[in-house]
Amino acid sequence: MKLPDSILVIERGWLSSNNILLFEGESATLVDAGYVGHAAQTVDLVKSGLAGRRLGRLINTHSHSDHIGGNAALQAAFACRIVIPAGIERMVSEWDTEALLLGPAKQRGDRFAHDAVIESNSEFEMGGLIWQALPAPGHDMEALVFYCPEKRILISGDALWQDGFGIIFGEMMGRKDALPATRSTLEMIGRLGVDIVIPGHGAPFDDFDAAMARALKRLASFEAEPMRMGRNAVRACFTFNLLDLQRLREDELPAYLKSVPFFHGVNQRMLGFSDDDFASWLLGELLRSRSIEISDGWILPTMAP
Repeated sequence: MKLPDSILVIERGWLSSNNILLFEGESATLVDAGYVGHAAQTVDLVKSGLAGRRLGRLINTHSHSDHIGGNAALQAAFACRIVIPAGIERMVSEWDTEALLLGPAKQRGDRFAHDAVIESNSEFEMGGLIWQALPAPGHDMEALVFYCPEKRILISGDALWQDGFGIIFGEMMGRKDALPATRSTLEMIGRLGVDIVIPGHGAPFDDFDAAMARALKRLASFEAEPMRMGRNAVRACFTFNLLDLQRLREDELPAYLKSVPFFHGVNQRMLGFSDDDFASWLLGELLRSRSIEISDGWILPTMAP
């Protein structure tokens, strides 16, 4: 598997999305900006990747905190233009923290000003290649994926990973169209001719058919048992938040889960635990998966942020 020389993928760990640099002579475009807690690191990584080039433009695949969190810092550091999906323009312009999920998920983000929007089903150029901006609702109902037919490359954001896809937030928050939209998006992606996928998280991969099969199997399990989807969402989102917090008192976990609207809402709508049982269940799940450890009464993440 070899990407064109005009594309550099900066693979990130937990909290931040990957940063994808596409070079156009002496300038470059960046896709996605990571989490605000990593903003200084993101600026340094992008500066190193640019190797003296100018960052002219930053494009986001969708609105979640781990993809837009570095926007303000990158704009301040490089004076780049910011381009966002047209569907999130109002929430960004008004800095609607509910719609951006910052409030409901208790995550952080720095406000930024965008310069332009990218419409779904439009074409644009990055890295000397023509890309299609395709609508990819599900994980984020206004998300876009970027597809280059010539090179058969897909920049998939969180619509497709090598082993699944991102949390279906809309379904978790009471919408009834997000799960069917996820299936429609995967089926659309499956009809594309793809040799290489650059996901929002994890390394680029070329086992496209196998990844699609895994994603569809995961989706089918959620369709058959929505409670499984809820449990998965809580585990993944809490792990993210804990990495941002760095530690949380074990005896404060029930109150913390109740204080975060996303966790409380998923429990109320889908899981049905008491506050204490919800905390006990989550602790047990994360200890079994070795995602956390408990030391002197503190819950600590075992993965590096």
